[in-house]
Amino acid sequence: MSGMTEVSSLTGRLLVATPALADPNFDRAVVLLLDHDEKGSLGLVLNRPTPVEVGDILEGWAGLAGEPGVVFQGGPVSLDSALGVAVIPGGGSVDRAPLGWRRVHGAIGLVDLEAPPELLASALGSLRIFAGYAGWGPGQLEDELVEGAWYVVESEPGDVSSPSPERLWREVLRRQRNDLAMVATYPDDPSLN
Repeated sequence: MSGMTEVSSLTGRLLVATPALADPNFDRAVVLLLDHDEKGSLGLVLNRPTPVEVGDILEGWAGLAGEPGVVFQGGPVSLDSALGVAVIPGGGSVDRAPLGWRRVHGAIGLVDLEAPPELLASALGSLRIFAGYAGWGPGQLEDELVEGAWYVVESEPGDVSSPSPERLWREVLRRQRNDLAMVATYPDDPSLN
């Protein structure tokens, strides 16, 4: 056995911030992991809408962005870069991904925002634009998981395009079939209990 520990990939899963997570960047965050391996992890916070309209920064993509049609803050890293995530209907079974779309997990994939939007328009089910992302160095996310900062749950395609992102944290927890469903009732300010 070598000294390398096998990292089981959590790509495509959701990280749901536990009430114990102290970092204000991730308070009640729901993070979709786009990449997770021994080199580190990269994800997008799905429930941080900004007041900026998609059309203000990426005019051509505005018509394809789902409601609310705003840019989301994907995390604290590289806030000046934009990432597009889109769900392809039936994408879990499609052999040939549309040009300009790279599968991350099932029907969820990354959109090449340099591509002409009309190239993808007919294939995309829903599109969301994120400014910035969340990143972890090698082993850093694993340490946070051990510390109990995150719940790891399965993602559903609708999570990416939730029309009510402010409710996503509770909704994701509520659909779990175990004690996590109880966490959804956790008060916003525990000192008020």
